[in-house]
Amino acid sequence: MKITVFGATGGTGVEVLKRAAGLGHEVTAVVRDAARLPADLRERVDVVEADVMDPASIGDAVKGRDAVITAMGSRDGRAPTTVCADSSRSIIAAMDAAGGGRLVMVSASGLAADAGDGPFTRYVAKPLIVQRLLRHAFDDMLKAEAQVRASALDWTIVRPPRLTGKPAKGAYRSAVDRNVRGGLTITRADLATALLDVMGDPATTGHVVCVAG
Repeated sequence: MKITVFGATGGTGVEVLKRAAGLGHEVTAVVRDAARLPADLRERVDVVEADVMDPASIGDAVKGRDAVITAMGSRDGRAPTTVCADSSRSIIAAMDAAGGGRLVMVSASGLAADAGDGPFTRYVAKPLIVQRLLRHAFDDMLKAEAQVRASALDWTIVRPPRLTGKPAKGAYRSAVDRNVRGGLTITRADLATALLDVMGDPATTGHVVCVAG
């Protein structure tokens, strides 16, 4: 498949590039600075330097793609930010201009406390601790999610819990439109696998898929 990845220099983005290239996909990484990509990846994927916030700048990168994955996010989850909402708005506009398509967006399971969570997580940990601590990043993600949901694209939102840089376990759990019970962490490598699995599964279109280790 032909895949474009935004947020490609971040921890999750790099893992998506590695996994996708290893599976033989034709991968385009959209970055501000190509030098921030690991040298070995620059040799295995097509690299486009562009401003993700400018739809015209990224138009060619999303045109004719089988799927677009956005792993955009703030590097400081406690500071005010609009990076997710602004980038999602731009990506949607660029994809609309290119004729639509498949969009997979990385969000966070901490946004919602629902029946998939255990009682402590649902009524204490998330609303009283996590959502307050990360309120700026979560507010940004919620706005981005709303834009994606309102779009005419074939979208799927993927919500992982806390990400780790540990080696891949080679397996993950998932749930559609609810959180994963006891899903506290997932490795970025396993998240990358989940994103590519979701990307190729049309049954997830129009849904939120929560994943966890």
